[in-house]
Amino acid sequence: MSDVVSLTAAELGSAIKAGEVTSEEATTAYLDRIEAVDGEINAFLHVRRETALDQARAVDARRAAGEELGPLAGVPVAHKDVFTTKDMPTTAASKILEGWQPPYDATVTARLREAGLVILGKTNMDEFAMGSSTENSAYQVTRNPWDTDRIPGGSSGGSSAAVAAFEAPLATGTDTGGSIRQPAAVCGLVGAKPTYGGASRYGMIAFASSLDTPGPFARNVLDAALLHEAFSGHDPRDSTSVDAPVPPVVDAARLGDIDGLRVGVVKELDNDGFQPGVRQRFHETLELLESLGAKIVELSCPSFDAALSAYYLIAPSECSSNLARFDAMRYGLRVGDDGTRSAEEVMSLTRAQGFGPEVKRRIMLGTYALSSGYYDAYYGSAQQVRTLIKRDFDAAFESVDVLVSPTTPTTAFPIGERSEDPMAMYLADLCTIPSNLAGNASLSVPCGLAPEDGLPVGFQIMAPPLADDRTYRVASAVERALTDRDGALIARSPYAVV
Repeated sequence: MSDVVSLTAAELGSAIKAGEVTSEEATTAYLDRIEAVDGEINAFLHVRRETALDQARAVDARRAAGEELGPLAGVPVAHKDVFTTKDMPTTAASKILEGWQPPYDATVTARLREAGLVILGKTNMDEFAMGSSTENSAYQVTRNPWDTDRIPGGSSGGSSAAVAAFEAPLATGTDTGGSIRQPAAVCGLVGAKPTYGGASRYGMIAFASSLDTPGPFARNVLDAALLHEAFSGHDPRDSTSVDAPVPPVVDAARLGDIDGLRVGVVKELDNDGFQPGVRQRFHETLELLESLGAKIVELSCPSFDAALSAYYLIAPSECSSNLARFDAMRYGLRVGDDGTRSAEEVMSLTRAQGFGPEVKRRIMLGTYALSSGYYDAYYGSAQQVRTLIKRDFDAAFESVDVLVSPTTPTTAFPIGERSEDPMAMYLADLCTIPSNLAGNASLSVPCGLAPEDGLPVGFQIMAPPLADDRTYRVASAVERALTDRDGALIARSPYAVV
């Protein structure tokens, strides 16, 4: 089992193609791994062993029949429980959707099935993707494999923990304000937020529609690029989907040459309030990039200081609109429907019982921001700030090729430390939110361990819209240089199988 589980996704795909291992054998190895360790990690909400093995056997049969398959055919993948799947429940980690079985696949799900990837199961998350720690799940708290007393990030913490604990070689997540990059950073993984519209949101349960973006988790840059390429591309069923070719992310991940690249350091995202070990590893990585031929330029994006405030008006406003569909009338939980109550009373009782505290908090905040007399003062003003942030990015990209920052201000914090302090929790996304508001591409790659606690630090790379390949190019250079110097970071994890 450990031989198969220790392979990268690219290596496993090649081994399956060469006949050295079957997809059924690889899937069995990962299902056994989940059974062995997930009792402590709590990464998965739903695992259907026989369904996964049936998918694996079908891929093996397609290959035996001579069908030409992609580089990840037969490789297992875990899906965040926000992507609809027609063969297992999709709950968004909420009681209001407990047991709901979708009748269709999300585009991301369908494309990965067609590419031959095997779905292991659905991973835990903050309810409706609202959170930065995966403590807001209605079902369980997921733990960080580097230190099981700490959070795995959020909202895609189940996916990050599954990959970091070697329970899956790949996983999908969604990034609304940093919900892929932040968990990737604190779990020592590569996590990417593609350009908004570069990957379809069809069948992805909505939190904030102008921000939500599907993206990949992996233990190295090439694996992330392969997964990114497999599910991306135009989808006519998504009105916000970009009708443009998928950027050459796989070629960029294999290239990794940054000689002459102009790298901008955003001074607003590098300050004394950050954890010292995070800043230390960030600046060491800048020196490394410079030694590889990159030109380092410090610049200012002043509107970034207002990004957090703008985001926590825009995202809750959109969530209050999107979550209105959970009304107890059509699907999901229904409470109090005993024939004596009105539809309005049933709806009120259902939403009170079905939604958790953080979801209720954001619905109330968003509803208030959109209410008569406050719309212009709050939501309208936040959208104006969003425009300023986009202009800051545009101005910066006139003089540099990419922007960089720490991915998070701190390493993984202890479970429960911020659960009663929403503002402290929201600050975990301080560095990642600007890219969501602007819709550009960004990625987090590990850049070492913080000296004070031995936990992973993430290095964030931001690029213009549809220039996702630049983020992979820089990330690959960082990964190769650090691996040559220190060895693979994931190999130092307590849960490593290498």
